[in-house]
Order: sequence, then structure tokens, then C-alpha cells
Amino acid sequence: MLVQGDARHLPLRDASVQCVVTSPPYFGLRDYGTASWDGGDPACDHDQRRREKDTESKSATSAGQTRDSVAGNTHCRKCGARRIDRQIGLEETPDAYVTTLVNVFREVRRVLRDDGTLWLNLGDSYNGVGRGEKANRLQVAARVATQRTVHGLKPKDLIGIPWRVAFALQADGWWLRQDIIWHKPNPMPESVEDRCTKAHEYLFLLTKSARYLWDAEAMQEPATGMECGNTQPTKAARTGEAKHRTTGNLHKILPSETRNRRSVWTINTMPFAGAHFATMPEALVEPCILAGSRPGDLCCDPFIGSGTVGAVCNRLDRRWVGLDLAYQDISRKRTAQRGLRFT
Repeated sequence: MLVQGDARHLPLRDASVQCVVTSPPYFGLRDYGTASWDGGDPACDHDQRRREKDTESKSATSAGQTRDSVAGNTHCRKCGARRIDRQIGLEETPDAYVTTLVNVFREVRRVLRDDGTLWLNLGDSYNGVGRGEKANRLQVAARVATQRTVHGLKPKDLIGIPWRVAFALQADGWWLRQDIIWHKPNPMPESVEDRCTKAHEYLFLLTKSARYLWDAEAMQEPATGMECGNTQPTKAARTGEAKHRTTGNLHKILPSETRNRRSVWTINTMPFAGAHFATMPEALVEPCILAGSRPGDLCCDPFIGSGTVGAVCNRLDRRWVGLDLAYQDISRKRTAQRGLRFT
């Protein structure tokens, strides 16, 4: 089920969700166009001037607008209209962004079952744009805040957003069980000359309790035949044949056909024909759903975006609910669900 609404107010009962897989808007990356204007002169061009400033990456306090105390909200100096924007990611500081996400995931914790899991995908960003930190064309077109200077950080400093959020959630009561590395063999090209091209993001596994539903077998990966010092795949690994194991020869067992999934997942980013800037690949979502839920369970994505989590749940026979402030048309087509409005 699709819901157009705010992730800070989930229309779900307490302890009704088994598994949450989500990727919130990253800090200072882009404006998703969810703003509206309240009051002022309807004939004023403030909306157009806002778009021009975003495209040119100008400061939000220039060209006729003053920043409100609420992230993403501004006033038009020309007519007094107030720009209202509930989207997450445009906060003034990393601390404000972290606080926002802590509040979001308090609401997630309310609807999550005691044995439920939260899988949180987050990327990082750099402080400002300095020499050697030139962005590519697509990043320039989508970016709204990467030139913002974060107080206390040096130009070109890696901000460390994923771990700031993870530690804040841990302090707020979540069990931080694992950091999984999403390795991207096809990363976004970067015109940088003084660091490596970024080719990974984090996927954090967080839980509401010390004990939780975990189906390790459902998310196993193929064995490589390289374990225990063996440098060649076994016959079983090559042909898929099962081998009889006995307690007497356990110490002689060579690599099996599958193994417990490792904490580095090599998954290509996937192009999407819709108008969404960042789409989680289904191969990243599927292991999370398999390990953290059973057929018929309810899964949730409070930032469903293009609808990846819903599409995977449909395929794996899970029920699902997804929220987003925008992109309802895209996710509706992808999941063949009728969008429901919730305010």
C-alpha cells in the first residue's frame, strides 16, 4: 500500500511491522521539489526565483528570501509568502539532520514488532566543494546544499553522516548489530584528483531487541570454494551436488554449496527509467526482506521513493506499506498499487 505522507507520522498500529528497509534522503544532497507556498501574493514569482537559485547552487538566504528556523522553510521578501517544506535532508547542520532521523526512527520503533529489524541505507558527503572535489554533471544538476559550510569542519572534510546517525540511534535505544558495506562495482564517476572514487555505502542492521527474527538460511550466498585455505572450488560447489556430512568427518569438510552471507555485498547500482534520482537496487533489498521477515509479514519503507521495497515484497509474498512526500506516480506504476493520501 502506498501512502503520501510524512515518515514522522506513520499511519500504522504499534508493533504491527516485522521488517523495515529504507534509505532516507541524504544530507544536503538535493531538493526533491516537495515545497509549497503559503500566503503572500499568488502572482509573485517567488516560486520561480527559488528554482533558479537551486539550479545555480546559490545560498538559500540570497535573492529575496530569508531562511526560517525550520529546515527547508523560507520567506519571500517580496510578498511575505512562506515556503513550507517537510522534506528531510535540507537541515542547516549535520546535527539537525541526525536529530530529525532519530525522531523518524522513534516512530519506526513504535510500529516495529519486538523481534523486528531495521535495515538503514545511508551515504556520506563532503563539507563544501574545494579543489579536487569537483562534482560531475548529474550531481551539479541535482545538488542543492553541498557548498554549505559546516561549522567546525574543514573544507573537503568527510562529514561522516552514516556513523553519526548510527551512533545516535544506538544512544537512543536501538541495538546496532552490524555495518554492511554495499560495494558498487559501477560507482558514479567523480572528477577528483586527491582521493579515491567513492564506491561504497553503508547498510546498517538495527534491532528493537537483543533477540529478533533472523533467517540466515534464506539469505545465504554461494560459496566461493576459497574458505579454509582451499584455493579451488570443490566438486560440490562446481556442480551443485549435495554431500553427506557426518560428525566424524566435520573437520575434513571442504567448502559447501552455500555459506553464511558476508558483510560486504557487491551489488551494481541499477538505472531506473523514472524521474527518481536515487533508486535502491532490488538485489540490495531482497536479502534484508528474506532474513527479517516471513511470507505474509508486513514490511515498511517510510521513504519508499521509486517503490523498490514494495516491488520486492510483491515478489516475495510479503505485505507492505510505503510512505513518501513525492514520487507517488513512479512507485504506483512500479508496484501496481493505488496510491492513498495520508496527511
